[in-house]
Amino acid sequence: MTNSDHKVVLITGCSSGIGLRIAVTLAKDEKKRYHVIATMRDLRKKDKLVEAAGDAYGKTLTLLPLDVCSDESVKSCINSIKDRHIDILINNAGVGLLGPVESISIEEMKKVFETNFFGVVRMIKEVMPDMKKRRSGHIVVMSSVMGLQGVVFNDVYTASKFAMEGFCESMAVQLMKFNVRLSMIEPGPVHTEFETKMMDDVAKMEYPGADADTVRYFKDVYLPSSIDIFEAMGQTPEDIANCTKKVIESSSPRFRNLTNSLYTPIVALKYADETGGLSVNTFYNLLFNFGPLMHITMSILKCLTCSCLRRRTISPN
Repeated sequence: MTNSDHKVVLITGCSSGIGLRIAVTLAKDEKKRYHVIATMRDLRKKDKLVEAAGDAYGKTLTLLPLDVCSDESVKSCINSIKDRHIDILINNAGVGLLGPVESISIEEMKKVFETNFFGVVRMIKEVMPDMKKRRSGHIVVMSSVMGLQGVVFNDVYTASKFAMEGFCESMAVQLMKFNVRLSMIEPGPVHTEFETKMMDDVAKMEYPGADADTVRYFKDVYLPSSIDIFEAMGQTPEDIANCTKKVIESSSPRFRNLTNSLYTPIVALKYADETGGLSVNTFYNLLFNFGPLMHITMSILKCLTCSCLRRRTISPN
């Protein structure tokens, strides 16, 4: 299935969305440089991936079951790969959580961290020792701009991404000594079936434990604003896949890789004021005081910004 010319790439969370598109993009590489091991928790959900892979399936792309929340599943998956040899690990599996924090149980919060944080840690712990022995490898982690800047009503999801950013920032220093690279991919809004369904679901839900004003702010202020931002600034899974491909093919890959240039000023607010007041007050005013103005601004941005700029990905080289 593979040869010495292929780089073995293992990707988590490939049943849909970004993970699926990264797997297909690498498997269909014109120079056939990659052997992709696409993984998902439930192989019964493989149909979309198999269809998108086309002729690459069974040749440059194979499937393995993997649950990043299970130590046994992670170890079994890696052990089933010849010589446990993985050149590139792409940690993509993740879950979202949206809504007033008063209505979210601690168990729901733990599930988010179990996948988004500990799932990544499990994968790195299992793959890293072999990479260090070979003095070669590249670990890629799918993060988010929410790992750099907090977003209202995304408290728990943001916290899981912040935790992952801190973990990886620490690991990157050690790994560099072993010639192993670690890169973060940090998308903003991405149009996926998962995001669309989540937005639809949360708009219909009740939020026991949260006061009426908070629920109203969430449904009548935050959700419309979020939809405006997605429509004006959202990228596609293909955009993120192309960005990821550029990162792994770079001769000197960056540690942090924002995929959407329009988000750079938003993230910069946080670092322009060490007290944090600038970013907190700016987002407060945008959401609660200048909501109609933001809607107009996003509409203008959507009309004026061509798709090539709105979806522009980074150029690591």
